[in-house]
Amino acid sequence: MNRSSFQAGAIGIFDSGYGGLTILKDIQEELSAYDFIYLGDNARAPYGTRSFEVVYQFTRQAVCRLFEMGCHLVILACNTASAKALRTIQQRDLPSIDPQRRVLGVIRPTAECVGEITQSRHIGVLGTTGTINSKSYPMEINKLYPDIIIHSEACPMWVPLVENGESDSSGADYFVKRHLDALMSRDPQIDTLLLGCTHYPLLLHKIRQYTPASVRILTQGMHVARSLKDYLLRHPEMDAKCTRHGTTTYYTTEDAAFFSRPASLFLGKNIVAHHVTLE
Repeated sequence: MNRSSFQAGAIGIFDSGYGGLTILKDIQEELSAYDFIYLGDNARAPYGTRSFEVVYQFTRQAVCRLFEMGCHLVILACNTASAKALRTIQQRDLPSIDPQRRVLGVIRPTAECVGEITQSRHIGVLGTTGTINSKSYPMEINKLYPDIIIHSEACPMWVPLVENGESDSSGADYFVKRHLDALMSRDPQIDTLLLGCTHYPLLLHKIRQYTPASVRILTQGMHVARSLKDYLLRHPEMDAKCTRHGTTTYYTTEDAAFFSRPASLFLGKNIVAHHVTLE
């Protein structure tokens, strides 16, 4: 990819599916004047069970496409992509693609706020198999707060439940209770649960139902949005490269009409998406 001359563009938001829309929604509220391009690789979702190399290749393709669309800043609104691809893209790819562009993830901003929330210093992390196996959350949290004790639980059925519209089903009750019981039984001192997947806010009502009332539940969107706002304040040179017309354009690798229907449910408003291919 050729390095582009300076021309302001939208902020890119990438996710492997629909979950990143929960991040986008909070970012839109926090930075309502800015323009965004959302790209969902729905045709190849889910990423959670794929290998590091495949997730990296897919994520790199999406980032490059967003760069081609004029984005100077891209947010990986996907925990699996943040865990398996972000560091390689930052360290290996950006210097040759364009060292002036930036790619940020959702794990670091989420990890930063944990230390201010937990009182017992015992927390639980819920995520996809890929995110949990990467150990990205324990590594990031313990860099900042080495005293915090972390227990993780992979919940492989939670994303399919959300994407198949089963968030209110008896099956959701079974799988949510099963994993929460397993996690809390390993460490009853847990006082904070971190939802390490962008789909999980759609199961929040079930998660609250089967979590002790004393346990705080941490979703990512608000914290990622505030972190992005702070990043732009600290980096005026990047802020100047972001256009502000209050618009959002949606792209998907899936059929556009098929994507638009559930995406509208995630966002609480009707949207029109466009099809895009990644290679």
